[in-house]
Amino acid sequence: MKLFLLKMLVAAVVIAGASSLASRSTAIAGFLIAMPLATMIALPMTELENRGTGVAVDLARDILLALPFSLLFFAPFLVADRYELGFWKAYLAGCALLAAGYVAFRAISRLL
Repeated sequence: MKLFLLKMLVAAVVIAGASSLASRSTAIAGFLIAMPLATMIALPMTELENRGTGVAVDLARDILLALPFSLLFFAPFLVADRYELGFWKAYLAGCALLAAGYVAFRAISRLL
C-alpha cells in the first residue's frame, strides 16, 4: 500500500509540475512531457515490485513497440487549425486514433 501511495504522489507531482509549467512555457513543458517521464517513473517502480522477474524489461520493450502507435493521438492537433477543429474535437479525434492504434499495436505485438 505504501508503494502504491508513493507512485500516486510521484505521478501527481510530475503531472502537476508539467501542466503548471505549460502556462509559462509550452516549449519547455512540451519537451519535458515528450521525454519518457512516465516510463522513467514506472520502470523502476515496476522493477521494485517484481524484482528480477523480467516484468520491467518486458514493459520497456512493449512501451518501445507501442510508442509509434501512441503518437497517433497527436495527429489531429497538427491539422486542427487547417480544419478548424478546436481543442475538444482534436482531442476526441486523437482518442479515437489512439484506440485504433492500440488495436493495431495488439495485432502486431501478437506476431512478435
